[in-house]
Amino acid sequence: MRTVDLRGSAGRLEALLNEGASDAQFVGLVSHPHPKGGGTMHNKVVYHAMKVLNAPEWNLRWPVLRFNFRGTGMSEGQHDGQAESTDVVAALNWLHAEYKLPIVLVGFSFGAAMAIAASCASSAPSDGPSLRTLALLGLPTHGFKRSYEYPLLTSCTLPKFFVSGDQDQFATKLQLEQVFDSAADPKTLVLVPNADHFFTGHLDELQTALAAWLKEQIR
Repeated sequence: MRTVDLRGSAGRLEALLNEGASDAQFVGLVSHPHPKGGGTMHNKVVYHAMKVLNAPEWNLRWPVLRFNFRGTGMSEGQHDGQAESTDVVAALNWLHAEYKLPIVLVGFSFGAAMAIAASCASSAPSDGPSLRTLALLGLPTHGFKRSYEYPLLTSCTLPKFFVSGDQDQFATKLQLEQVFDSAADPKTLVLVPNADHFFTGHLDELQTALAAWLKEQIR
């Protein structure tokens, strides 16, 4: 593992790279939950998602980058709530420059909302990062005194994986199913029984579902 300095629109962003296998065919990026709720790149869901992509026992062994959004940890700038999508773009650009490999983008909670904004807009340059898949863990529909809507998903043709607990306190099952139904194909939805927003006591099930979907996508 090594530290990385990203340069975002708000300044330096603190980041960690877990090195992968020398013959890796993909790289991963995982973005963290809401900073106002204590979210950082060390969040347990972020860490367990990173392990799926990187650790030998899951048989993927990709390099994986995690970073702190602006104003979090040692990252410069101040929390905005929307501009953090450009922090995701900065991380994607760094991975593209470093590896020139397709990127698997994973976001948890607020990080999932920012991942959608960063990856599903139509303004990405043709010579920019190549995104392979988009995994959305605990995608919120409300929280921190705001609602989240995802109109970009209606035209986003990246393969998308939605996985949430069916007891998620930041998105009811009905709300999440409505978001899922509005999203363009291809897409997959998994609801983990009895799991809350943070997959408390159900992180193994989260990892198993994420690993199975990723391995299906890269065949």
